[in-house]
Amino acid sequence: MRVVLGISGASGAALGLSVARQLAGLDVETDLVISPAGRRTIALECGDGGFEKLRDCVARLHPAGDVGASIASGSVPVAGMIVAPCSMRSLAAIANGLDDNLLTRAAGVQLKERRRLILLTREAPLTLAHLRNMTSATELGSIILPPVPAYYLGPLSVQEITDQIAARAIDLLGLAPPLARSWGS
Repeated sequence: MRVVLGISGASGAALGLSVARQLAGLDVETDLVISPAGRRTIALECGDGGFEKLRDCVARLHPAGDVGASIASGSVPVAGMIVAPCSMRSLAAIANGLDDNLLTRAAGVQLKERRRLILLTREAPLTLAHLRNMTSATELGSIILPPVPAYYLGPLSVQEITDQIAARAIDLLGLAPPLARSWGS
């Protein structure tokens, strides 16, 4: 089983790292593409070793500028894609079909192939442009999953919140039995 993970430049790089760790725990082959701003955010938010931890969890790392990479083609079978976090810039490009880098091209491929595309959109407050882009992306087939904590589970740490949100995103791909804790569990 193969999944594409995109990490864009929005705050919340730990979400992408958690998704990568949990997919590795499921023995899922992960293709990773990170925007230049995403690399910067990983360094700022996850420390000096953040990128190396991320790299250790994935099967393949693709340069964001390589629009000819395998994941840019619908002929390459993958189970879907998660963009965690998804910046408003990446959301806008995906919602409007601007396949101008590998992250947005790989997302566009998921949509055209009718595969799951999960976008952990990260911004607050939202402008009307953001909301319209979320609507457009949803109409195209994306699933918008803002990283909102499940407070009813009584999380005790930011890491627990992050892991729960990442698990919820993976669950939406339908790869395995649910990872995320559910209400009443």
